Amino acid sequence: MKNSFKTLSFPELRVKRNELSRKYMDFRFQCIIGHVDNPLQKRELRRQIARLNTLIRQHELARQRESAGVKPQQESAGEKVQKA
Repeated sequence: MKNSFKTLSFPELRVKRNELSRKYMDFRFQCIIGHVDNPLQKRELRRQIARLNTLIRQHELARQRESAGVKPQQESAGEKVQKA
């Protein structure tokens, strides 16, 4: 599930974030009422929303760099290790 968001386009990321945000809000209401089977799902939804926010921000920064005419930065050694 972690890597599945990386293949989505920018508009798809925004739609998915809105969908998960609504799902998270509904889940919070269910927690208050007390009809929750898996309370750890709340944490997972929060983390998925955070992943989407990060990817959306990366797309926005890439657009800003493109419009400014700045070349993309080279990957640092830490990023190369993570991708391998």
